[in-house]
Amino acid sequence: MRAVTSLIDTITARYARWDGAGRPFTVVATEVPGTPGPREALVRVDLATVCGSDLHTVSGARPSPVPGVLGHEQVGTVVAVGDPAPRCFDGTPVTPGLRVTWSVAASCGRCDRCVRDIPQKCRELRKYGHLPLRADRPLTGGFATHCVLLPGTTIVEVPAMVPDAVAAPASCATATVVAALRAAAADLAGRTVLITGAGMLGVTAAAMAATAGAHVHVADPDPARRERARAFGAAAVGEPAGEFDVAVELSGAPAAVATCLDKLAVGGTAVLAGTVSPGPAAAIDPERVVRGLHTVTGVHNYRPADLHTAVGFLAEHQGRFPFAELVEGRFGLDELDAAFAAARTGTAPRQAVLPGE
Repeated sequence: MRAVTSLIDTITARYARWDGAGRPFTVVATEVPGTPGPREALVRVDLATVCGSDLHTVSGARPSPVPGVLGHEQVGTVVAVGDPAPRCFDGTPVTPGLRVTWSVAASCGRCDRCVRDIPQKCRELRKYGHLPLRADRPLTGGFATHCVLLPGTTIVEVPAMVPDAVAAPASCATATVVAALRAAAADLAGRTVLITGAGMLGVTAAAMAATAGAHVHVADPDPARRERARAFGAAAVGEPAGEFDVAVELSGAPAAVATCLDKLAVGGTAVLAGTVSPGPAAAIDPERVVRGLHTVTGVHNYRPADLHTAVGFLAEHQGRFPFAELVEGRFGLDELDAAFAAARTGTAPRQAVLPGE
């Protein structure tokens, strides 16, 4: 007997259509099936945040299909599931009413890259907030009242004690930091760690590295951001002196990339994760890399387990670090242009969008 997954034929959803750099968002109403396809889930978006890469896209600095539905940091509530229903990363069945966040991309699980355990670079990768708009399936981003989660999406249940504003960035910023620190070292205890950039990713990395037992130094040109990093576990801030076992670049600034490479100790590892938009090349001294036994690695997107780890970290440590202070504002979907304007000038790294309001 077929499982009952939805009691409604269609739902009315709204999404913010992005029509290209320099143009305002347009909110569109649409009717979508109330019952998702096999291994899909229909989720009501409770809160989304404006990510730095969303800002890059809207400014024209980052290529993205036009028109499209942006947004890829969000938390929501499952409305309906397909037959068969998907499961969370830990095996929990996805059922209506479950509070979840989901990965920035869906992977096929079959191609050579997925088989090599780099599903974040799947040959058939579909990225939420970065897909061309299809009129028949428009709910592909966080800046909408609902999102359809595709097969191959990592879904993680969000504990009730984690506020929406704390949980939403897990699907991009927090999980990316997990991936970056995983690439840096298997064990950070006792290591000296340099983090360049004290935005959302930088302070999150400081908190994770400090919790792991590292001595953390955060570099950022903005005094207020440097001071915020102290609240997230940074033992030192400002211009870095000396050498570091690990350097994690999270700003995207070419000068910061150079700093990370220049400050590596013998046997050190530099993880570059901030450069996600085209820009000038950074110089590298191959002799220093060779003689210093340095490792330089890039991180983009993340593996399924990283999102599970990210949500777990926020649940366990939100009381120790002020993650809730990193998100400000309360913008409805019709106010998305204002949310982006606030994201460029606000004091917090993220602005909150509540599509249902």
